[in-house]
Amino acid sequence: MALGHPGDILAVFSTTGNSPNVTRTVEAAHSRDMLCVALNGRDGGELAAVLARDDVNICVAGESTARIREVHVLVVHCLSELIDYQLLGQE
Repeated sequence: MALGHPGDILAVFSTTGNSPNVTRTVEAAHSRDMLCVALNGRDGGELAAVLARDDVNICVAGESTARIREVHVLVVHCLSELIDYQLLGQE
């Protein structure tokens, strides 16, 4: 809560979407007018329910925690490349 500012983007990770600390963090971010990007798993759980319309929910459907985490790592690498390209023009 102390570090988030309006216009910031919060990224959260959950393999089930049912971690109370993650959903509370998203709620706190919304109270600060922040956008949230969730890397989620299974059916999205409670996390999917608290995300706002403008938030991004990348939900990996499946039951295997290991597979969900593997896909999350891949998504983080892809996002990192996109950020590098957008900010630095690097491919």
